[in-house]
This record gives sequence, C-alpha cells and structure tokens, in this order.
Amino acid sequence: MLDPGILFSLVSVHSGGSVGVLLYLARAEIACCDHACELKPGHFDSETTSCSWVSVSLITRADPSQSFSRQKAYVMRLLDALEVTDRDKRLKVARAILYLAQGVFDECDTDADVIHWSRHNVFLLYDMGIFTALLELLSMEMDNNQACSSAVRKPAISLADSTELRVLLSIMYLMVETIRLQTEDDRPEWRTAREAFKTELGSPLYNGEPFALLLFTMVTKFCSMNAPHFPMKKVLLLLWKTILFTMGGFEELQEMKVRGRERLSLPPLPEDSIKVVRSMRAASPPASAMELIEQQQQAKRGRRSRRPLVKQDSLDTYNERDPFKNDDARDEEEDGEEADSGIEGEVDPLDSDVIIQPPPPPPPLRPPTERASLPKGLPWAPKVSPLSCVVIVIAVLVNVLSLLLDTETLVGLPRPIHESVKTLKQVRREIYLSCFRAERLKAKNPRFIYQIALLKLLLAAAPTSKAKTDSINILADVLPEEMPITVLQSMKLGIDVNRHKEIIVKAISALLLLLLKHLKLNHIYQFEIVSQHLVFANCIPLILKFFNQNILSYISAKNSICVLDFPHCVVHEMPELTAESLEAGDRNQFCWRNLFSCINLLRILNKLTKWKHSRTMMLVVFKSAPILKRALKVKQAMMQLYVLKLLKIQTKYLGRQWRKSNMKTMSAIYQKVRHRLNDDWAYGNDIDARPWDFQAEECALRESIEKFNSRRYDKNQNGEFAPVDNCLQSVLGQRVELPEDFHYSYEMWLEREVFSQPIQWEGLLQQAQ
Repeated sequence: MLDPGILFSLVSVHSGGSVGVLLYLARAEIACCDHACELKPGHFDSETTSCSWVSVSLITRADPSQSFSRQKAYVMRLLDALEVTDRDKRLKVARAILYLAQGVFDECDTDADVIHWSRHNVFLLYDMGIFTALLELLSMEMDNNQACSSAVRKPAISLADSTELRVLLSIMYLMVETIRLQTEDDRPEWRTAREAFKTELGSPLYNGEPFALLLFTMVTKFCSMNAPHFPMKKVLLLLWKTILFTMGGFEELQEMKVRGRERLSLPPLPEDSIKVVRSMRAASPPASAMELIEQQQQAKRGRRSRRPLVKQDSLDTYNERDPFKNDDARDEEEDGEEADSGIEGEVDPLDSDVIIQPPPPPPPLRPPTERASLPKGLPWAPKVSPLSCVVIVIAVLVNVLSLLLDTETLVGLPRPIHESVKTLKQVRREIYLSCFRAERLKAKNPRFIYQIALLKLLLAAAPTSKAKTDSINILADVLPEEMPITVLQSMKLGIDVNRHKEIIVKAISALLLLLLKHLKLNHIYQFEIVSQHLVFANCIPLILKFFNQNILSYISAKNSICVLDFPHCVVHEMPELTAESLEAGDRNQFCWRNLFSCINLLRILNKLTKWKHSRTMMLVVFKSAPILKRALKVKQAMMQLYVLKLLKIQTKYLGRQWRKSNMKTMSAIYQKVRHRLNDDWAYGNDIDARPWDFQAEECALRESIEKFNSRRYDKNQNGEFAPVDNCLQSVLGQRVELPEDFHYSYEMWLEREVFSQPIQWEGLLQQAQ
C-alpha cells in the first residue's frame, strides 16, 4: 500500500499515473465516515429506503440515464439539506457527501470498486454544484468568531475543535485531486468538466478573490494565532493541489517554456532537465570515518578490501567506481563540529538582522541492465552567460585592436570571434524577451505575510525544531480529545504525529517550489521579489537547519501504518495491531515522501542563491559545506545533483585545503553539474572573492524592481519616464495623425531632417574610446 503523503510525487512527474492512489490521503477521515454510513443516500428517498447507491446502478443497468437521474436526485436532496440552520444536521449531511466522495466503500468489495465509484461520484457532485455550496460553508466556518475565540482560550486543542472544517476540506480535496487527474477512460463530459473546474478555481469565487487566496488567508489566520483550530495539514494540501491544478505542474511548465520560445522565435532548449536527471545514475555515498577504520583493520588481517585512500577515479560519467569514496577521510571529525556551529538554536523567520522595509517522486532506481545503454560523456550541454560573452569580446578587442569600441564592432577580428558575437546577440535577445514579455502582469510586491506564514509552519514541522511555548501548534488536527493510556495507543499516536509533520513539510516545500518556478517563467522580477522576501525571512538558514540532521535516517523513516491506509482499511478485514507490527512499519526501505521534500528544499535553496554573490556567501558563513556533504550519502541521483550544485557555487570560497581534501566531490561536480563558458568554479578567483555587502546588493535589486514598477505602472508618471512601447510591430501598426499638407512637403522634410544632416564618424569613434 502506498502512503497518503506520496501522492504528489506520483502525479507531478507522471501526470498520467494511476488514480489508485488518490484516496489514500483520506485515512484520517475514516472516523467521520463511520457516522456517514448511518446516513446512506437511500435515507433521503422514502420510496427506496432499502436501496443502496451501487444497487441503483445495478437495478437500472438497462437504462443508465435512469440510474444517473436517481443518483442526481439523491445529491439534490443532500444539497438542499446543506442549507439547514441546525449545525448538527448540516454536519451529518456533509459527512454523507464525504461518504459519496470516498467511493461508498461500505458497498464495495475491492479497492478498484472504491476508486471507480469515488471518481464517478466526484464528477456527479461537481455537476450538481456541491463545490460552490462547500465553499460557502467553508467561508462561514472561517468567519465563525465564536469558534475562533473558544479555540484561543482553550489550553489544548484537539480533533474535536475542527470536525466541520476537516470534513469540508476533505471533500474539497477529493474533488480537486480526482478531477485534476486524467485517465484514458475519461468520458467526454468529464474532460469538459475538468476544464470548467480549472477555470472556476482560477477565477474570483469568494469576495472577488481566487480559491487559493482564500486558503492562504486561512494559513495566515492560523499562524497569527487568531484561529489555532484550523487543520493546517488539510489546508496546505488543498492549497498545493489547487495551485498545481490551476497553474500546472513541472511537465506543464516545461511545455509552457517550449511554447514561449517558439512564440518568440528563440531556438529550442538543448535538453529537457527532467529527462536528463532520469538518465543519471546515483553515486555511492561517501565513506564515514568508522568505515575507513574498519577497512584499514580488514586490510591488516589480510582480507580482500579496497584501500582507504585510492587514486582518483576516471571522469567517466557512468563509471561504476565510487566518485565520493574516502572523501571524508581527513575532515570527518571537524565536520561534526562545523555542523553544529553553523546554525545554532531556532531560526525564527521574523528574527532577521537585515530587514529592508518595505522590503515527482523521482523514478525508481533503474536495474543494472539499463546502464549499458546510457551515453558516455557529460550529461548536460554547456551554457553561456551574457557577462562571460561580453568579457571575452572586450578582451579580444583590447588585445587585437588595442582599442575598445563596443561588442558590435567586428572589423579585423578572426572568424571565431564572429561566432562568439553571434552567440552573444542570441543570449541578449533571450534575456531581453524573458524580462519584458509579461508586461501585462505587474511585478508587484506579493503579500509578504503569506511567505512568513509558510516558513513558520515549515519551521514548526522540521524534525530538528525544539518545542517552544510561543510557537504555533501544528498538531491541532492530529491530537485526540483524550490522550492515549496504553503503550500501543501511544506508539500509534507517535507515528501519526511524525507522519503529520512530514506531510506538512512536503506540502510547503512543493508549494514554494511550484510558485517560484511559475513566477520565474512569467516575469523575472516577480520571481526576484518573492525570492528576496524569502531570504529576508531567513529561509536559507531554515533550510540548512532542516538538513542539519541525520538525513539518511529521515529519508528511511517508516512513519506509516499500512493496514490503516485507505481504502484497504475499510474494504478488507482489519488485522490486530501490535507493538511489533507498528515498529516494523512498511516494507519500503525508504520514504518517497521525505525524499521528495528534501529534493524540493534543495531546489528552493538553489533558486535563492543562483547568481547571487551575497546569498552564496551566506552559505559559506553558515558553514553549509559539511551539512551538504552529509546529504550526499543519500544514494539518489536527483538529490545528489542539487547538493552538488550548491557545493559548486561555493567551492571557490572554501579554500584550497578544502578542495584538496575533497577531490572526489570535485570530480562528482564535474561529472554531474552543467558547465558554463569561462567557468572557474574550481579555482579561487580574487575578483569574485571580494568582500561582500549584503545590504548593498539586495537594495540594488529592490531598487531595480521599484524603478520597473514605477516606470511602467504608476498612475502619476512624469513625461520623461513615461513607458515606451518597445515592440516594432506595435509601433509601426499605430495610426499617426499627420497634417493635411504633410504629403506635399514630405520630400523637403526628408532632405532637411535626414539627408542634409552630416554624421561625424570621427567624433563617434573618439567618444567610444
């Protein structure tokens, strides 16, 4: 059985994956469904009180439209009953709807039947307008000041304080996730409903705001302690899936990028990053100091073993030998000291020294038989940056012609330089178009409090966090009203609490990464301002603090109870739970959910620090190198790739001794990470290693964003800074009103304004020098 927390991992990378996993998240609501079984759909039909939901389709199999009409009549009765004023009756009706959304499992014999009826019922519920009714109830529960004030006064909040919210959010989650997933046997009306639902979620549904913004409001109210009873795990999962549905996942992002380049007449991308990472092979983890000592002892006894210090392996990308082995022979002991000294204590997103106001799962490891078909050589095509091109062209101009004109002057230069300038022009065009193609969407300041709230939740759910009296309580929707009294109950609750935190970390990491990628594709300044807010909120030390643990134990944690996974627990006979079975956990050697979270956090850290000198120095200051090196012990190709990327950008600042003692890591960086023209990551560069000023660099970025916004979107604009239309077709297509007698004097105007004006070429050349 799959764990409910790995749902996105199976969907984000394989969008056409099986729908068989979409209901596993509903395990926490099984207790609610036990009550819902008392309120079967037949209860609302006085003529067919003994008739069940499935039997209606079996009885009217000859006429499917008749069964569908009867089921619609049942749902209509439920929809009418949702409008009653009695809170208890309304909750019973909501549980009955949840029972339908979960596949009327009491009437099914197999897991496949539950999944089939869940999918059928969800599309029926959406067609009858259940989602809109649930949205009104959700907004009403959010504005329930009595429940909020009662929860604030209570010393301990439990599951009983959020029963109505959990039922509503579970139904909405099942509807969003079921409709989002596409299958081959989807009916045409289901495909139409999917597109309509996607448009509906992205449109202003409540108070002129999209549904995702309503969920963000719930997150901020919870983090501000105004509504501590909100079930944050369900809110975050629903928010993540809503954004994933409305904006698209990683594969949709890649397709949008390809279409955008075609629209702007740019060359196609050299490769697909997801496909390249899938073809990479994980390297062996570095050997620890204890392992090296054991190897030396075995060598003394005459046993066959590898020497603790061996010659560096060849740089073949897919070499079977270990590129990391014995990397930690000299600095394993000091790594432990540096790991603890880098990020001491709790990192509160609000405790920042520098504040400017307003400032899938990866595929399973392939069998060895596939390695023979892998290509030889480096996996990535090298790239070129505009700065590197400019430096090279200017250097050649100075050396060859002994003068500096501009990068467009090609007189007297050899043919290879012509090719370099051609590449430079192409790169400049890409940079220019990527910055200004989305002018219709302003790079305005997003609501900073949303990012603060997400980081607070991530800090509270991190395994390395310590309990504080003033910290937020994220366990409100997992702790029972009565605490366990037996050892078995305590073990079960402990597993549920750990699983609860892991799912929160996964949802937040996936949500942040998805937003950053979409913002960067839409407009670079939108991405930059969100990234800057995250940096100011101490996101970099927070992620490093998350990895400052035994990451191998975190990824191999077994915080799941397979027999309680939905729908197995309601279809099959429940075995007796014992302490031994709980300790054994599932049969998986590692947890895809935790691995997915770690990869997401590493990718976020890469996006925040890429091409940012001051933020790279923050990695050095926080001593992230030993923390990241320990993460290389996880033998997974994608995770190792992003760890090596983070190590590559800071190697030039770590000193020569570090590079000498970590040559296998340097070799792995060369093998797996993309290289760029004039890339000097392996050497200490005095120019780039200059003293850094965090405030100056970040203030310059903020000033650029503010100038962009004021130049293009301020209502009170000066004539000098009025926005300019840079599109040639748009300018030429404008209708310009000319005087009536202009065509009579057109030739005279050309002669006076164009032909008779002398051009002083010598003055231009002197000015260029």
